[in-house]
This record gives sequence, structure tokens and C-alpha cells, in this order.
Amino acid sequence: MAEFLTHGAVWGVLLTLGAFALGNFLQKRTRQAWCNPLLLGSIFVILFLRLLGISYPDYQASAGPVNYLLLPATVSLAVPLYEQWETLQKNAAAILSGIAAGVLVSVGAILGLAWVFQLNRAAAISLLPKSVTTAIGIDVAGELGGIPALTTAVIMLTGIFGNLTAQAACKLFHIKDPVARGVGIGSASHAIGTTRALEMGPVEGAMSSLSIAAAGILTALLCPLAVNLLP
Repeated sequence: MAEFLTHGAVWGVLLTLGAFALGNFLQKRTRQAWCNPLLLGSIFVILFLRLLGISYPDYQASAGPVNYLLLPATVSLAVPLYEQWETLQKNAAAILSGIAAGVLVSVGAILGLAWVFQLNRAAAISLLPKSVTTAIGIDVAGELGGIPALTTAVIMLTGIFGNLTAQAACKLFHIKDPVARGVGIGSASHAIGTTRALEMGPVEGAMSSLSIAAAGILTALLCPLAVNLLP
């Protein structure tokens, strides 16, 4: 079976979509926040590969077409932003300030952890773009000497954590303004968190979508400077 799959052309795509569909089904049946389709789907794929003894490079090569959908999927998030254009214009200064603050805190936190725990340079660079979308984060880490595979894993974990805790965090800190909630979620947990923001409301979804793009650009500009501050 393993040999047959490794020579197949699209089995990785089918496995990825099937694992996500199964995770989505379980979330709808259980109605539990921790049953995130992306988290469960990742676990299913890992177990499948381990049980059949299939290497990750073979899976990655077969599932490659899925990666091509990342950029158009991210661009499609501009639709809810267009629908909330007036809100964006009225709160432009506050929104951009919030996004900038989120990026500075994210990068600053990694710099602090790198100094405290004496992380090696490659690992620290890989963690710097943890709060941006995968399409941007992998390129940033790769260009600066990081480990793209580690960056991918950290970005996924960051997004899943944000997706699971977004509503609870807003409630805990009494964040009721939809613009503030959307900016916070998008700046901290990119596209995966934005799916939660879209469920919370149209304004939250639009502001979170904007934050993905703006935070990605700011992170790409800031990370090369931050690298010089690593131990």
C-alpha cells in the first residue's frame, strides 16, 4: 500500500482534503471548540503517514497542489474587507496602529525568548514570522536562514491556538468593539484565526482579513532588522 501511494500523483491531495473533511465532521457533531478541523486533520495525516511508513517528502510532493491554493485563498479574504470599506475609512488610524502594535509585540516576544532560552539562530529566525500567513512566513524564514518546516509548524500552531482562544480572550479582557477584536485576531493568528473572526461577525472578519495582509508586510520588513538583534 505504501509503495503504491508513494508512486501516486494525487493521493496526498485526497488525503489532505479527506482528513480536513473528517475533522470538520467531528467538529459539527461534537460542537467542541478544541475539535478544530485543521488540528484534527493534521493529526489524522500524521497518524496515516506513520502507520503506513510514508515519508513526509513523499506526502508533500503529492499534496503540492494544495499549497497553490494558499495565495488565492488569502486574497479572497479581501471580499469581506470591501464590504466593510466605510468602517475601515473611519477607523484607519486606530486599525493601522493596532496592527503595528501586534507585529511589534509578536516579533519582540520571540526576540525575548531567544535571549532568555539562548535559542540557536536558525530556530529563532524560524519563529519570528509565527503570526503571519504561511505563504509569507515560509519565504521570510527561508530568506533569512531559518527552517521553513519549523516555521510552517509554528504558524499552524499559532493559528490554531488563536482560533480556539479568540472568543475566550475577548471575553476575558472585555474587548467588545468589533474592530478591535478583528484587528487583534488577524494580527495574532493570521488566516486560521480569521475563520473564527468571520464567525464572530462581518466587521471582525473584515478587520481580521485586513490585518493578515498588513501584518504580513510589516513582519517581512521588520524581521530582517530583528535578526540583527538575535543572540
